[in-house]
Amino acid sequence: MAAPRVSFSDKDLENGEHAAGAGAGDRTRKWSQAPGDLADLDEYTALQKYISTYRDPKAADSAENQAADGEDAKKGKAWWQFWRSGNSANATDKDAGVVPEDWLESDIRQGLSNAEVEQRRKRTGFNEIMTEKENLFIKFLMFFTGPILYTMEVAVLLAAGLRDWIDFGVIIAILLLNAAVGWYQEKQAADVVASLKGDIAMKAIVIRQGQEQDIKARELVPGDIIVIEEGQTVPADARLICDYEAPEDFEKYKELREQHALNPEEDPAGSEDKEGDEDEGVAQQGHSIIATDQSAITGESLAVDKFMGDVVYYTTGCKRGKAYAVATTSAKYSFVGRTATLVQGAKDQGHFKAIMNSIGTALLVLVMFWVLIAWIGGFFRHIKIATPEDSDNNLLHWTLILFIIGVPVGLPVVTTTTLAVGAAYLAKQKAIVQKLTAIESLAGVDVLCSDKTGTLTANQLSIREPYVAEGEDVNWMMACAALASSHNIKSLDPIDKVTILTLKRYPKARDILKDDWKTEKFTPFDPVSKRITCIVTLRGDRFTCAKGAPKAVLNLTECSKETADLFRDKATEFARRGFRSLGVAYQKNNEPWVLLGMLSMFDPPREDTAQTIVEAQQLGVPVKMLTGDAIAIAKETCKMLALGTKVYNSQKLIHGGLSGSTQHDLVERADGFAEVFPEHKYQVVEMLQQRGHLTAMTGDGVNDAPSLKKADCGIAVEGASEAAQAAADIVFLAPGLSTIVFAIKTARQIFQRMKSYIQYRIALCLHLEIYLVTSMIIIQETISADLIVFIALFADLATVAIAYDNAHSDPKPVEWQLPKIWVISVILGIELALATWVVRGTMFLPNGGIIENFGNIQEVLFLEVALTENWLIFVTRGGATFPSWQLVGAIFVVDVLATIFCIFGWLWHGTAGGLRTRPFPNPMGAYYYKQTPHGWTSVVTVVVVWAYSIGVIIILAITYFCLNQIPALADLGRKNRGMHDTQMENIIGHLSKLALRHEKDAHGESQFVLGTKAAEEEEDD
Repeated sequence: MAAPRVSFSDKDLENGEHAAGAGAGDRTRKWSQAPGDLADLDEYTALQKYISTYRDPKAADSAENQAADGEDAKKGKAWWQFWRSGNSANATDKDAGVVPEDWLESDIRQGLSNAEVEQRRKRTGFNEIMTEKENLFIKFLMFFTGPILYTMEVAVLLAAGLRDWIDFGVIIAILLLNAAVGWYQEKQAADVVASLKGDIAMKAIVIRQGQEQDIKARELVPGDIIVIEEGQTVPADARLICDYEAPEDFEKYKELREQHALNPEEDPAGSEDKEGDEDEGVAQQGHSIIATDQSAITGESLAVDKFMGDVVYYTTGCKRGKAYAVATTSAKYSFVGRTATLVQGAKDQGHFKAIMNSIGTALLVLVMFWVLIAWIGGFFRHIKIATPEDSDNNLLHWTLILFIIGVPVGLPVVTTTTLAVGAAYLAKQKAIVQKLTAIESLAGVDVLCSDKTGTLTANQLSIREPYVAEGEDVNWMMACAALASSHNIKSLDPIDKVTILTLKRYPKARDILKDDWKTEKFTPFDPVSKRITCIVTLRGDRFTCAKGAPKAVLNLTECSKETADLFRDKATEFARRGFRSLGVAYQKNNEPWVLLGMLSMFDPPREDTAQTIVEAQQLGVPVKMLTGDAIAIAKETCKMLALGTKVYNSQKLIHGGLSGSTQHDLVERADGFAEVFPEHKYQVVEMLQQRGHLTAMTGDGVNDAPSLKKADCGIAVEGASEAAQAAADIVFLAPGLSTIVFAIKTARQIFQRMKSYIQYRIALCLHLEIYLVTSMIIIQETISADLIVFIALFADLATVAIAYDNAHSDPKPVEWQLPKIWVISVILGIELALATWVVRGTMFLPNGGIIENFGNIQEVLFLEVALTENWLIFVTRGGATFPSWQLVGAIFVVDVLATIFCIFGWLWHGTAGGLRTRPFPNPMGAYYYKQTPHGWTSVVTVVVVWAYSIGVIIILAITYFCLNQIPALADLGRKNRGMHDTQMENIIGHLSKLALRHEKDAHGESQFVLGTKAAEEEEDD
């Protein structure tokens, strides 16, 4: 029996024509569903079935392998396979991103069930761009890593080896305390940031279990049916199914899907290879369903029409229409997510980490130097290495003591805590710090490159006094302008919004709109006609109202030459003043068009912007405006902000014939650039950095990510895309420049806290290293190791509160100036060591020196060292502000504890018994006077030590003040920003215009020739 033949009447298959409507789809399905094997079908039916059902074997194998890997990812893995990203031996990093095709076949009426959602989420995770979630326990353990902490851990082992269990326990307590405080403060700051991010979470409308539901966008999974409507941000990469008002088109979508006739997902920015090849790809299906704003991805300002089967991209905005779509992947694997992952890929330790490492390394070298000196002196004094066991007078105990006091175990934690507390404070001010070290970068910023729209300006267009054509009524013109606007108040275009709201100033125009108007057709703005038109009716009359570019509107009318010339002159004047102009005209029935006039629009600066710019300049941070607007608008904005009018077109920067030093000078001296694109931003940042400037850059789109990453401090402004937020160091949730300037001030305060602590800690280390090593060598004496560990513990306990201190904000960009820090710290450390030697020296006097009635050398020295070291922080923090109650309270508590230690002789290992104030010999052959064997100290002696310590701090404060007044010291270690090598810049500039060309000589041999780049190549760059 012959196989059935499928008829293909009146179709030109060679030219690719197909029938309109459902009939073509039915026949296409017959081709693929024709019964029998290919060998049993007649010639043309077999041919059509082959065309419909053919699959590339390689592509099929790849898809099957990916799907298998995806399924395999759910299976278990061996415990030792820690490198696997999935759960199985075959799992790879791509598993979660592979979405099986059957996942995308959800029904638009039913959507997914809750069980399916949970199952898919286990594999793909939440629909959000985020960094790897940190394991809190691992993070806690990381506070025990680093050169400084490794040294303290060696000290723990040394204390255990010496069986000095008090030191062993206290050192471990210090390590645990520092780790716990640092971990808690960072977690607390992260929680504040997370709660703020939760408050601004994107929402989505999804079909689940047959019902529309409002959920957070992060809860979406691949295969979810979502509703995308005008004004909404697209919550995931998704493929358009059909118009919301035409769900019956779902059947057509399914046919296209089965035929694999849907447009593949592509780079939204397009490809040069596809230009001019209009026949490639899949034809667009039917009419445009929605239009999306992809400017954040592509930089393209016009909305892009999307058709059935097209892909819409995560975080783009829907500008028109309402449609069903199916989520194709999670945010991490979306176009935007992949971009963000690439930007985040580079791990940068940052300037702050380098500074901390250099200080820590220098202190470790110093402590090893002092240990070496102590051992050399000990050998000359015949001090034994580990005996006697019950005495601190052996070389290993000396080493333990120097490790404890010479290594600032609290340095990493106190600086981290200070940054974390500052970050939490900034978060409350709507500035989310995503990388703690960005605070240090922001404190040193000396150039701020800022967006205009939304940052310097309010991003709220306002209409100035309109121009009205002679003989026309302003109220009728405003009413026509409102009629020629979108009336979807749920999501109004900024221009339509300001046009409608301006009617508040024109009551008569509002009265006109109260009449019985009916809208027949609304045509939104398009780049060809450059106007919006709306056809409305009123009591039988038909009006066509138009609003758009002045030239486009003028071309509609047939007004007199005088009226047209006056209209053009007014448009030129508005443009020169930086206003955006819109012409308004109308047509009644079939009568000629009537020109009504022109609206002038302007995005006014924020009320606080001018003052904020002055404030930023006073802080040593000039503002450079980078805007995509026309140069006339940019200059007008600069005039209003007193920003300077040296604003240039970006073309002058790239293709203006400038290169080398001249090009760098232009960027450095300019007040701003107009008509900029993302690549211009990157180039501006790069040139400023080459001149030694620390640069902050604001941005909001995916295409701003490279420049945000390049800047020393990348700032994602309010409303920025998720990819821009991921690339930025700091994300602002509040609009305006004032927030950024406030953050700069706060960052400088945080920097001041860290700098004062580091000066303090270096001086502390040097103080005890100098005193104890000289004491060990000269008089063979040291402070008990048990007391030394408490000195270290008290120093860390007290100064953790520096994170909450009232610091001042420096009036100019700050720098570490490490040479200056070291000079001041060394001088303060030497003075502290001398002050301790004075106390020790007086105890050789027959009257007991500083000791009144009775006392103990160890305890008195312990009290003097604890008091002067704790109070030193009041010196290094400066006197510009009063210290916070937290800092004063913490230091007071440890001072009281140190005093109690001294009075009752805690941790003194002398003999028991009553007071014995007669002299007894010391190891050097002299005598100690007024000493008590049980370690007690009289209250009078304690008062004298307190008074003496206050005197020492006063002397240190005077020294610190005088050192900071020395001009040579004030700028020691400060970089000369703006310094440049003109010759090198010119060489690099000329080299950038050269290119290697591959040519063949007369003999046909290949050769490379150095030549000038073609103009086209330069433009591509």
